[in-house]
Amino acid sequence: MRPHIRAALERSAELTRSNRLVDGMRMGEAAINQATYEEHPEIRQWLTDHADDFTRQED
Repeated sequence: MRPHIRAALERSAELTRSNRLVDGMRMGEAAINQATYEEHPEIRQWLTDHADDFTRQED
């Protein structure tokens, strides 16, 4: 996965954790839409591995 796709997914998680779900979803969707077909399996795996990044509470 290209670095800017990963960075956008990480930012999406940050926004979601900060109760900015709509913004987080838009950011994540835009990243996925920019990804190539070959990147999709890696994105799916990243999302599975990092699901708690979207749901854990901020300190």
